[in-house]
Amino acid sequence: MEEEKSLSNRDLVSELSELVGAENVLVDEGSRAGYAHDRLPYANFRAREGALVGTLPGLVVRPATTEQVSAIVGKASKADHPLIPYGSGSGVLGGIIPLGGEVMLDMQRMNRILKIDRDNHLVTVEAGMNGEVFEDALNAEGFTSGHLPQSLTISTVGGWAACRGGGQESSRFGKIENIVVGLKAVMPDGRVLEIRPLPKRASGPSVLDIIVGSEGTLAVITELTLRIWTLPPAEEAIVLALPDRTAALSLAKRIMQAGLHPRIVRLYDEKETASRTEGISAFETRPVMANIVVCGEEAIVAAEAALVREFAKSVDAVETETRPFDEWRAKRYVSITKQWLDKGYYNDTLEVSVNWSKASSLYDTIAARIAAEVSKDAHFSAHWSHVYPEGVCQYMTLRLPPMDQSAALPLHEKMWDIVNGETLAHGGSIAHHHGSGLFRGPWMDGEHGVGMDILRCIKASVDPQNLFNPGKLGFPPRAGSIDPYRDRGANV
Repeated sequence: MEEEKSLSNRDLVSELSELVGAENVLVDEGSRAGYAHDRLPYANFRAREGALVGTLPGLVVRPATTEQVSAIVGKASKADHPLIPYGSGSGVLGGIIPLGGEVMLDMQRMNRILKIDRDNHLVTVEAGMNGEVFEDALNAEGFTSGHLPQSLTISTVGGWAACRGGGQESSRFGKIENIVVGLKAVMPDGRVLEIRPLPKRASGPSVLDIIVGSEGTLAVITELTLRIWTLPPAEEAIVLALPDRTAALSLAKRIMQAGLHPRIVRLYDEKETASRTEGISAFETRPVMANIVVCGEEAIVAAEAALVREFAKSVDAVETETRPFDEWRAKRYVSITKQWLDKGYYNDTLEVSVNWSKASSLYDTIAARIAAEVSKDAHFSAHWSHVYPEGVCQYMTLRLPPMDQSAALPLHEKMWDIVNGETLAHGGSIAHHHGSGLFRGPWMDGEHGVGMDILRCIKASVDPQNLFNPGKLGFPPRAGSIDPYRDRGANV
């Protein structure tokens, strides 16, 4: 059997080399190792011990056109060899981790803006284009994509759509599902799906929404058409010191329910506020910070800023210098996780969404349970961003101090269980913008209920061979795949 599989792989390598050029088919172990996992913290914990969560990919292929992707899918289907679309590996949920030697489909050669439609404020871009390069190119033409995730410099536009991401300015411009209006994608049978970019459809359920967020399990996105906006001519930043978290959440809720469209709303708990506000006296008596930025035409900015200040007075907030916001903006695309990892800590972040009525309780319950059930040395903090009229994203940092990995991994698993379990118990969603990937699989049925049965039916129908990114989003792995959780918790 192994000899037959090896022969099949050699045949596939030969066929793919003819299609895309031998230089774009990577088979050596060193090259494949670079595609073995994304930025999933758990995978990085395991990597410190020289271990993989999954396997090495069987090979890596780098297409340059939609037609090549379609042909690759056809050849992989014929060889019954599963595929995983790869942007640039910036995900943090293990969405591209191979579980059985899959072919990695690296999309980064597809990196061009194909058209800027000034009349309709649309841009068509290939899925493998780097986010920072994309935004810079739009800025040079007087536009912004409105989608500015922390991973901007290391992610791809296709990855944003595949993971149903949300940028740091989503309260004004929307999440990626509000920005994508059309796409091209290759289906598991090799056919090319094209969704034309139109302002609205009422012709049945949204096929676009089935593909956006499917993380390569249903289709390989090759092109996207997105809304773009003229760069705002004016903005004003307001930094506030508030008496407590309840006041901060109340302020953000009022801003959004009043119909304002702030560019940024970021609220920080006491721990995260303290780390950003040293030397500013207002925070000695008001230990919670809010950063609010409004933008647009000058008259709109003036009106919205005046309302923000009026609302702030009603919750006993005090306006301070903008230094904390300026410092955040200067480093907004830099993750600090690696700094903790390099020091031997176990640092992780989770983002969930919850309605306003449950936000305070969710934070308090998780904080109390981690302190009581995990470790007195476990760090828990949070900030709230991506605010909406109905609720908010709670973005949490979890951290364990350096210790033996056999002791740390069960504690890490317990923190995940607490956060996801309490989020569901509070009626929230376990994923706001990072996606689900591999690591959120155990909670997908709790998230969707009967909806998960519908999604599995769609998966089985469009991908009966289970070729596309098997084992992710709560979908089943292929027979013979390894158990990705074999080293977690009590299994250590």
